[in-house]
Amino acid sequence: MTVEQINKQEETEIDLIEVIRKLWAKRKFILKVTVVFMALGVLIALFSPKEYTAGCTMVPQIGEKTTGGNLSGLAAMAGINLGSNSGGDVLMPNVYPKILSSVPFQKELMQTEIKFEDYEQPVRLLDYYTGEEYRKFSLLGTIKKYTIGLPGLILGALSKEEATPGLPDSASSGIQSLSKEEDDCMKILANLVTLTVNDKEGYITLSASMPEPVAAAQLAYKVQVLLQKYVTEFKIEKARANLEFIEERYADAKSEFERKQEELAEFRDANRNFASAVAKTTEERLSNEYAVVLGVYSELAKQREQANIQVKEDTPIFAVVEPVTVPTERSKPKRALICVAFTFLGGFCGVGLVLVLPFLAQVSGARRLRKWLPEATEKGIS
Repeated sequence: MTVEQINKQEETEIDLIEVIRKLWAKRKFILKVTVVFMALGVLIALFSPKEYTAGCTMVPQIGEKTTGGNLSGLAAMAGINLGSNSGGDVLMPNVYPKILSSVPFQKELMQTEIKFEDYEQPVRLLDYYTGEEYRKFSLLGTIKKYTIGLPGLILGALSKEEATPGLPDSASSGIQSLSKEEDDCMKILANLVTLTVNDKEGYITLSASMPEPVAAAQLAYKVQVLLQKYVTEFKIEKARANLEFIEERYADAKSEFERKQEELAEFRDANRNFASAVAKTTEERLSNEYAVVLGVYSELAKQREQANIQVKEDTPIFAVVEPVTVPTERSKPKRALICVAFTFLGGFCGVGLVLVLPFLAQVSGARRLRKWLPEATEKGIS
């Protein structure tokens, strides 16, 4: 080891000893800061609202099905050929979170009625999170609102709310609109309902949080049912549209077939004892028309059955591995973890202040910070 390396090592040791000496000299200050943060952590842990989380685990069917299964075999026995078409477009589970956060899904979820312990009648989620009569007092929420959220309150008071311009009917135009209350409720629900997709294992985990355990289970189950409904609608949309088109054509062909059948029967009854060439020609014409209409009607009947089978094959199946259960323990707040975290944070802040304040005292020259100068510290020790 060279002389230069030895000198650097000695300087490092001296600096470390100097830091330890400063911290030891201000140990009471560090302890006070730690105690203050510890007390703050206890208050936050005690006054944080309780939250319960319920959820379920599902395994969605994502593979494309071919038409060589059991339904196709039954269809072949009935004279229906499904061909080699695939069982519909594949809707990957990675799209499920997008469906969950979509406006139509959220608007329908807001209308869900949840039974709470404090109220006799079920309450809509939209009313529960936006109605003044359901808003409970929260000490931490009030402090946060008038400290961290104060700039937002000021900006909200200064800005004038503009009325949303009239929009055409969403059912006919495809345009969705949200009211102020719906937008606020949607933001809250985004933090309460989560959907996690495990691509490797092939399952999805759904969870919902509420202030009460039974309410959390109700919300989780409603989200599960809605998600299955929306995924099914997206998956079979093409097959259902094809079925509706064939149903319309089938109804027209059936009506035409029955009309031609009655017309031919009436003509035969009216000309049973006549053997004229005109009558035979007319009967032959009517028979040919009847045969054509019968062929179209029979073919559409087969296509109708094929389309029904296709809808059933395209309908996704969700295997619920872990159903929704009422939670027995709260998920938040983690009081012990909060207290420990604030205690460590207080110690870290205390040490940081001891090391930073002397530098600030030298730079600013403020009288209140003079006691943090090295000279004042040494006098305090002696």
